[in-house]
Amino acid sequence: MKAVILAAGIASRMRPLTNTTPKCLLKAGNKFILELTIENILANGISDIIIVTGFLEDQIRDFVKSCFPAINVTFIYNPHYNSTNNIYSLWLAEEAVMGDDMLLTDSDIVFEKEIISKLISSGYKDCLALSRHELHEEEIKVKLHEEGYILEISKEVDPSVAAGESVGIEIFGKKTLPTLYEILNRKINIEKNVTQFYESAFQELIYRGHRIYAVDCSEYFCMEIDTISDLETVNSLIAENHLKALEND
Repeated sequence: MKAVILAAGIASRMRPLTNTTPKCLLKAGNKFILELTIENILANGISDIIIVTGFLEDQIRDFVKSCFPAINVTFIYNPHYNSTNNIYSLWLAEEAVMGDDMLLTDSDIVFEKEIISKLISSGYKDCLALSRHELHEEEIKVKLHEEGYILEISKEVDPSVAAGESVGIEIFGKKTLPTLYEILNRKINIEKNVTQFYESAFQELIYRGHRIYAVDCSEYFCMEIDTISDLETVNSLIAENHLKALEND
């Protein structure tokens, strides 16, 4: 299995913290967000890592090479990071990931490594981490079939029928990736849909009959860092010793 970390965005909502620093290189407690993510991946036995960079890419390259000099990491640069969404960054990773299973995660999530463990051990080839909590318009929400596979995934899913939030950590099997990238190639090259979220491609997979299962990971901490307030919340929890699991000691 290869891990793909998407780290191209400019994180405008985090300014001024991200004026001169990529969001993934902000600190959560004593460690950088990207550092925690890579440690979580390595702790689950995944040693091939692909990082899609963009904004201030040199800082990310230098950090990874300095902090994790021994790992096998491939950097892919998104030159259009300022005008594209994560669907474009994922599309760029096709050549690097094809032929193997893929763990996909965004680079701005602070989470416990057990989420990856639970996805890997779920028995599903294609699955994503689900968090059950009070939902609002902003989250990527999922509607489920009674057997646990996803019927709808988007921000537009009605919270009243949603099972929870897709937190941004997914696994796709190597047999599914050719179809996923067929969809991505059409969306990017033909339809020019470069500003969509990658979940739009997941939804098309579902429409084609692929079953993507939601794995309930609500018992583990996971928080996307979208705002300075989010980062302050995480740092407060770490300071209060509520998130010791994030330290990976």
